[in-house]
Amino acid sequence: MSGRVRVITTGGTIASRRGLEGAVSVAVSGRDLVGAAPAGVTVEIDEAMLVHSFNLTLDGVRQIAGRVCAAAAEPGVDGVVVTHGTDTMEESAYFVDLVLGQDRTVVFTGAQRHAGEPDGDGPRNLADAVRVAAGAGRGLGAVIAMAGEVHAARLATKAHTVAVNAFGSPGHGPIGHVYGGHVRVTATPVRPAGFGLAELDGPIARVDIVPVYVGADGVHLAASRAAGARGIVLEALGAGNPTPGVLREVRACVAAGVPVLVTSRCRRGPVMPVYGAGGGADLADAGAVFAGDLGAPKARVLLAVALSAEADPGRALARLRPHLSP
Repeated sequence: MSGRVRVITTGGTIASRRGLEGAVSVAVSGRDLVGAAPAGVTVEIDEAMLVHSFNLTLDGVRQIAGRVCAAAAEPGVDGVVVTHGTDTMEESAYFVDLVLGQDRTVVFTGAQRHAGEPDGDGPRNLADAVRVAAGAGRGLGAVIAMAGEVHAARLATKAHTVAVNAFGSPGHGPIGHVYGGHVRVTATPVRPAGFGLAELDGPIARVDIVPVYVGADGVHLAASRAAGARGIVLEALGAGNPTPGVLREVRACVAAGVPVLVTSRCRRGPVMPVYGAGGGADLADAGAVFAGDLGAPKARVLLAVALSAEADPGRALARLRPHLSP
């Protein structure tokens, strides 16, 4: 294995230690984080920020994406790795995937155990990520490498709060593995045409996620619309069903030019407009768009990026539709 890999560090548990008062805080610089590189690989370090990922905003994610895209386009750089907190890693990775060139691969990684733990998982995850970035070839887009597995950004989600193997791709599985230092990629993600980072030079559009639950009356939808949300992601029941109050407010959102993407609070399976009598079929009739098997956090990223690139909601929806699998 050989190559030149740029490691962009942003903080997270992988760069954290327990302080004197007992709380875990980001404290490890990129220089201290990156140890010995795999044989034959030259590692360069770009310290972008030092934050917990739960403190990031989409503007901060755009900043990370800018550094990633610049590094990926730099002559002589064979791969890019981003170290990142696991709480919102899936959203940052998907944002990068939407703006990354079709022939590029960028690997996100992190840790579930902080750097002060004697059995910390960060060093191995980082070494594996560098191997994937240096040797997996081009065209995977953004991926997440954790616990010996490689997951496509669109599919990956944090499925466990504390387990080392926290990430999975529900209903799909990983696209590759790292065994004993050897990378094996078994699938290449399908990546529709994305968005140019230059299209996102203005404020990132506000998009809110609204959950549906027994008896939900739609007040959260109304509040989001009043607060200036340009789009709504509805985390609906089952295959994509609202309550009567939520359906009423979805109609008001669409009438006001605020697009609504429908996802499910279920973690596996697609949403489909199946039921009438106030169900998902009526959401579709109201003008809501069903997001396939895309989960709510990623649907929010997709809608926010599309609305930031296109001022007209109709054009934004047209551009995001290829990213919604049935």
